[in-house]
Amino acid sequence: PGKPMEITGALLDGKPFEQKALAGKVVLVDFWATWCGPCVAEIPNMLEQYEKYHAKGFEVVGISLDEDRKAVEGFVAENKIPWPIIYAGKGWQDPLAQYYGISGIPQLILIGKDGNVITLNARGKKLAEKLTELFKDAG
Repeated sequence: PGKPMEITGALLDGKPFEQKALAGKVVLVDFWATWCGPCVAEIPNMLEQYEKYHAKGFEVVGISLDEDRKAVEGFVAENKIPWPIIYAGKGWQDPLAQYYGISGIPQLILIGKDGNVITLNARGKKLAEKLTELFKDAG
């Protein structure tokens, strides 16, 4: 926590991910996979928070550790996931997972408007509490 987090890679559709689009926003980085039960269980909470705070400057970026692009595409479509998904198709060898030493998922990292990491464990109620705190002055 307290350090910036750089996110690079290609999106599910192959386009490059543009981190500069996230400047000045509160961002939840979600390392996840379709085969991970706890990851999937976290999605409704993330969707709820996204709907509540997106207009105020909250973004989510998913980093999929799946190896099957079709599985991810199907999951995203079926669950109507509105945020960008970075996908390398390398499972645990994903470059971002390797770089940040991700050894278990879901790993939800919350980044503040200044680009620095606030918490490495923004799951469940903790996410809602942090967002309430961060956006309390945002109307």
